[in-house]
Amino acid sequence: MFILIGLAIVFASTIGGFMMAGGNPGVLIHVSEFVVILGIALGVLVISTPIGVIKEMVHKLQVALAGKTDSKDSYMELMKMLYEVFMVGRRNGLVALEEHVMNPGSSAIFNKYPAFTSNHTRMDFLINGLKPVIDGKIKPDQLETLLNEELKAKAEEASHPVHAYQMIADALPAIGIVAAVLGIINTMSSIADGPEAVGAKVAAALTGTMLGIFVSYGMVNPLATRIMAMDAADGAYLRCIVTAVSGFAKGLAPITAVEIARRTVSHDCQPGAEELETILKAIK
Repeated sequence: MFILIGLAIVFASTIGGFMMAGGNPGVLIHVSEFVVILGIALGVLVISTPIGVIKEMVHKLQVALAGKTDSKDSYMELMKMLYEVFMVGRRNGLVALEEHVMNPGSSAIFNKYPAFTSNHTRMDFLINGLKPVIDGKIKPDQLETLLNEELKAKAEEASHPVHAYQMIADALPAIGIVAAVLGIINTMSSIADGPEAVGAKVAAALTGTMLGIFVSYGMVNPLATRIMAMDAADGAYLRCIVTAVSGFAKGLAPITAVEIARRTVSHDCQPGAEELETILKAIK
């Protein structure tokens, strides 16, 4: 939603200011310039970017347009779920966790939190973090290192679509110049048509330059920055899981492991300590 509001402000400011100066918005619409600039940009993207990254770019664009972000409630749900999982392991032994971890789809605990389980990336990350705790194949101190390495790999993978968006944003002003040069070439071949025809073609050529810069700095670059912020928020959410799971693996009490994880959450999403403790202690 905020992306659409931002785009509306950008367009309104650009067109509104142009009209206030006496300009006619109709002269900015030249389909040929759109075809050249957006077509070249799409071709550059196809040449430089693997198909998997392009699909992820589309997915991230859809998520960004949806505007859904983690909130205090989503972190509260996470910590309630982690506390329940840890309490089962503490009271009944780690073997009792096996049925939940090996078959999360039929887990009575995980099924209580569909908002979390519907995100397969986060669910898989938690399950992969709990499995070594249950089977005891690695030491507790090694688990945190393992999960941190997985976090780094996920962050690297998430950066590829952002880099692709930034590459297109950097290329668009130059592509706009290409469109403008093509327009000037077309203009020079029409000098004999008179001043009005020449003026119209020069205006179209200049529109190409404007369009390349406008789409780059008014749309694609801000979008890349927004997606980067979303990726950082996803990384922070996963890091909260790492902190809680590694703390529990080291022998911390469930409520202590969750409390340490709570302190890693940014202030705008962080549940209150007393509020969280009250809710956790009320869980049966």
